[in-house]
Amino acid sequence: MSRFAAVRFSHFLPSLLLLGGGMLLASLSALSEFFTSLFNVLPTLLLLLGGAFCLVYGRQRELFLLLVLYSGYFLLDIQVDHFREKAQVRADAALVFHLCSLLLPLFYGLYAAWQERTHLLQDLVARAAVLLAVGAVALGLARRFPEALLQWLAQVRWPALQLEGLSLVQLAYPVFLLGFVLLLVQYLRAPRPLHAAQLLGLCGLLWMLPQTFILPHALHVMSSQIMLMLVVAVAHEAYQMAFRDELTGLPGRRALNERLQRLGRNYVIAMADVDHFKKFNDSHGHDVGDQVLRLVASQLRKIGGGGKAYRYGGEEFTLVFPGKSVEECIPHLEQVREAIEHYRLQLRDKQQRPRDDKQGRQRRAGAAATQVSVTISMGVAERSAEHGSPEQVIKAADQALYGAKSAGRNCIRSHGQRRGAVKLARARG
Repeated sequence: MSRFAAVRFSHFLPSLLLLGGGMLLASLSALSEFFTSLFNVLPTLLLLLGGAFCLVYGRQRELFLLLVLYSGYFLLDIQVDHFREKAQVRADAALVFHLCSLLLPLFYGLYAAWQERTHLLQDLVARAAVLLAVGAVALGLARRFPEALLQWLAQVRWPALQLEGLSLVQLAYPVFLLGFVLLLVQYLRAPRPLHAAQLLGLCGLLWMLPQTFILPHALHVMSSQIMLMLVVAVAHEAYQMAFRDELTGLPGRRALNERLQRLGRNYVIAMADVDHFKKFNDSHGHDVGDQVLRLVASQLRKIGGGGKAYRYGGEEFTLVFPGKSVEECIPHLEQVREAIEHYRLQLRDKQQRPRDDKQGRQRRAGAAATQVSVTISMGVAERSAEHGSPEQVIKAADQALYGAKSAGRNCIRSHGQRRGAVKLARARG
């Protein structure tokens, strides 16, 4: 399956809303006293609360992104406050602004792409060492050679690229472009809400910097929004880890338990199990077994009739139909069962993978890969006077599932259905 199939607009939606809202608020000429006070303290609160959250859960990458953003915000805020009070910039304003314009995207791109691969403490020390080393060199040069450093930063190296409207030093734009490409590739290789937030955060940074001394609230609002995007993305991923099964992408057992608490008076629950999964796993390996589970999950996700699929555990899945009867759900379950039965899973030797698409097409045309089929059995039960709670309905569906297994597998059985009726339902399917 292509990596692009895992790209989701939902990964970008929270960050897009925060980015769009921040740009809108920052563009206003005046904010109410409440919002002005809020955005004056929000960056510090996000650093403390979000940083503590990241530190506790070992999110070193996001912790240092927050530190980098807050450091840039702090340095530029000093300049902006002086500009507001005195109606003129400080003597070192140009140097500080140019350094921030170069170092902010540099550090942001570096830490966003720097994944945690070593011991967490070692990773923390390494990130801190890079930040301190580069920061100390920049500070030392700014103190000892301010004019020379300013001239070097502001030098126009590519006159043909010096277009009107580019407010940052030329060196900043290649750094932004490199960071954008790096983070885009990172997201496409591993589509995650956090990678999407990092990518949009860099776009927000590019929008914010040229507006720092032009729009009165651009620095405070956009710094807050970018930091908030990262914290929300961390929380989003934490939610997914807790409530969504990583292998199949379906909601997990915890999400199912919460859904069961909100069901109405009438509902149907179906339990589905992959037939002969252990034997299949032992014969073809766990990697192929994972492919089977993903295949079954992808088909169960398409269930109609208002049903929703959950990963119950192992090779078992649960389907929940609020406000339905068993008779209404059986056709939809039968449709999914048939789709899985008729799907052919191709098995190829991983040691002989093609080097490129052309070689892969040639091999597929020359020799067919080994094909296997997968089937599932299902048990269905609905809420009744006998089974009044979701737990009791699940237990009844499990009993029906065992009945489907004993009836020959690859069929659907409802609770209380006789074996002969099962064979008839299977024949009709």
